[in-house]
Amino acid sequence: MLINLDFALFHWINELANHLAFLNGTMRFLAQYTPYLFGVALLLYWFTFKMPHRMMVLEAVITVCIGFTISWCLGHLFYRDRPFVGHSVIQLIHHDPNASFPSNHALGAFALTAILWLHHQKYRVLWIVLAVLIAISRVWTGVHYPSDILVGALIGAGCAVGVHKFIRSRKLPGIFIQAAIIFYEKWEQKLGIKPVEQTRTKMTQSTSSVQIKSRR
Repeated sequence: MLINLDFALFHWINELANHLAFLNGTMRFLAQYTPYLFGVALLLYWFTFKMPHRMMVLEAVITVCIGFTISWCLGHLFYRDRPFVGHSVIQLIHHDPNASFPSNHALGAFALTAILWLHHQKYRVLWIVLAVLIAISRVWTGVHYPSDILVGALIGAGCAVGVHKFIRSRKLPGIFIQAAIIFYEKWEQKLGIKPVEQTRTKMTQSTSSVQIKSRR
């Protein structure tokens, strides 16, 4: 029953490639290249040289690593072919015939969107819209079923919330992450990447500020 519903919904979205063909170029771009925008955003936040932003970036990296590990395990335990392997579909982008379930693109997009939301960053609504468009485009272009997208999105958002709460509810992980950033920043100064005046010399001060923000 659910499998039939999943395929029916996939077929309806995928058929839009015929009915709304003028959007196919946009959908190809969304499905293939838009996820890189999240990576660019994280790099921009990192090179603001601000401790809260750098902690957010590391939190995002940890979240995505955990999410992809879960995805890899599920992909092997519940292997599912891509839609184009067993059905006649409108396939707009090339993809290897590997595991379809769950969608790593949806997982990554929603994980990073959730992290940006939890840290109250500007334009977070736009990131949500972008994540939804990426999810739709993966079905539109014929490389994922809707259930692949849904489960990937839930894993990504769930991991983001779990990691965020774990770090904020315990003092030690936050201190460890900040210590790693401060150690890294020393090398930035030696390489001339980071101005000296922006160096964090007191970890306790940054720790308390992060904890205060996390309790708001």
